Amino acid sequence: MASLNKVILIGHLTADPELKTTQTGVSVTSFSIGVTRRFTRAGEQPQSDFINIVAWRQTADFICKFFKKGNAICICGSIQTRSYDAQDGTKRYVTEVVADEATFVERKSDRGDDYRTPAFSSDDKVDQAPKFDEIAEDGDLPF
Repeated sequence: MASLNKVILIGHLTADPELKTTQTGVSVTSFSIGVTRRFTRAGEQPQSDFINIVAWRQTADFICKFFKKGNAICICGSIQTRSYDAQDGTKRYVTEVVADEATFVERKSDRGDDYRTPAFSSDDKVDQAPKFDEIAEDGDLPF
């Protein structure tokens, strides 16, 4: 039987992401995003979940370069669980999303800052913006 572990989240960063480097020189960042639940009971405020995210290598570089606290972000990745022994001897369990892709969800004018790359996946290079053809706004689609 085949299995699938794919997560797509859109939320807002709860803090500025901080780029770190492992002892072997690999870029990594950990942060959380607030994701508003789809359904709200009548008369109640919307509820949010705060999801822990980990990004590695070029994806981590991209996120730290172009996102800050409060920015909306789309994360595609997979759920990962792990455990460790805390200093007090108890076993701790962690569930997080490992980001394979990060994408802007706001227009440049909505963000209020400057960015050059509209989307990024772990296969892309951080300093290379994709090339797009200008489409005339005459109402006709080019296909």
